[in-house]
Amino acid sequence: MRAIVVKNWLKDPSDMEIKDIPVPTPKENELLVRVDSVGANFFDILMVQGKYQIKPPFPFTPGAEFAGTVVRRSQTDQRFKVGDRVFGSSATGAYAEYIAVPATHCLQIPATLGFEQAAGMYITYPTSYAGLVQRGRVRRGEWVLVHAAAGGVGIAAVQIAKALGARVIAAVGSEGKFDICTEQGADHCINYRDPAWTDTVLELTGGKGVDVVYDPVGLIERSMKCIAWNGRLVVVGFAAGRIEKIAANRILLKNVEVTGLNWGAHVINEPERIPEVWAALFKLIEEGKIRLVIYEPVFYGLGKVKDALRAIANRETYGKVIVKPADPVSKL
Repeated sequence: MRAIVVKNWLKDPSDMEIKDIPVPTPKENELLVRVDSVGANFFDILMVQGKYQIKPPFPFTPGAEFAGTVVRRSQTDQRFKVGDRVFGSSATGAYAEYIAVPATHCLQIPATLGFEQAAGMYITYPTSYAGLVQRGRVRRGEWVLVHAAAGGVGIAAVQIAKALGARVIAAVGSEGKFDICTEQGADHCINYRDPAWTDTVLELTGGKGVDVVYDPVGLIERSMKCIAWNGRLVVVGFAAGRIEKIAANRILLKNVEVTGLNWGAHVINEPERIPEVWAALFKLIEEGKIRLVIYEPVFYGLGKVKDALRAIANRETYGKVIVKPADPVSKL
């Protein structure tokens, strides 16, 4: 099969190479999935550069989120059968024509979703749901500020916050992304490159400030200027590339909480919360309250992965960037 193979840390994703390697053999309780679609993520860039918290041994194939068809399963696993449409996530391995993955890391694709939609859901939507509901405790009528609101987790957060009955301010890096945010339900849009964006938030909230900040960028320090009394700030990531240092006295003065969300670690620390989150998300999907927004164009072929990641790095994208790696004539 064809796959992207990384043999050493790369300066740039454009240095990635495509190789012919053996189709992986699934271990006990693993599935072999023919990959139809892959959800591209910012952390894919960090991983191939050796800057991500997970540093796989060489050689490795990057890529985490995927959707495809089960072509082989272990005899001991009865949850899936050959031919099932599944989506899931693995630490590595998705930028390939086939992936072997633990069955516990996969879910059945709902009948209402296609492969492309499902490929971008496994990380983004539970991250946003757990961040807003379990960590941010968003309540109906509250103000929620979502940073990077046009990105994968950002759009998911906008949709989920609206489904919870919140009033949403979408913060993006350019006014060209305002429309996509309002289409997903945002009540107001702001440009966080505007030096006065915190003043704008205060004006929109009548001077009160927002109740919850959802931040995958690294804007917690500045968001302290427009957080309400008893507000909650949820740290989801650092897409800006800088780990913030926060003055603790500001946490005290406004009586606020700063909390983090590491969804990937739930499988080790709180596995019982995972089915709870997915049950809630599947209900919202069924009710039509959330839907994956796919960036156009979709990137076809493993050779286009570098283009997909470049577009993410340059902040050109919205929603979820999807790559279709599978060779339609590839066979086991």
